[in-house]
Amino acid sequence: MSDAVPPEAERRLTGEPETAHLATCVDGRPHVAPLWFHYADGVVELVTSGRKLDNLRANPKVSLAVERSTDGVPKWTVTLFGTATVVEDPAKTREANHRINRRYGVPEDAWEDENTLVRIDVGSASYRTY
Repeated sequence: MSDAVPPEAERRLTGEPETAHLATCVDGRPHVAPLWFHYADGVVELVTSGRKLDNLRANPKVSLAVERSTDGVPKWTVTLFGTATVVEDPAKTREANHRINRRYGVPEDAWEDENTLVRIDVGSASYRTY
């Protein structure tokens, strides 16, 4: 368990798969994009490319928001704040890609060669139920 993430928030992050929204910032402008993730012990893993990856390389400070809702009505939200590290290791990227894809029920090798691994060390978190 991470000291930064409350136990109930950790249960939500490791339970049913939800889409996260990653917020990055570069040149003073925010960029938010949905993505899949894997969470364990205060670290979020994601695999990504394009604008998100470019932004993370320029500014590693991020926020990640995860929500469960029904018909647009939120049930709970978890917001994580942390620092991202781009991992330039194809084997580690492949392993993380497999973990994430298993979580979301798609073939493990889907998008295997299209993305780069990013690990986010969570510094703080907030959690709320509705």
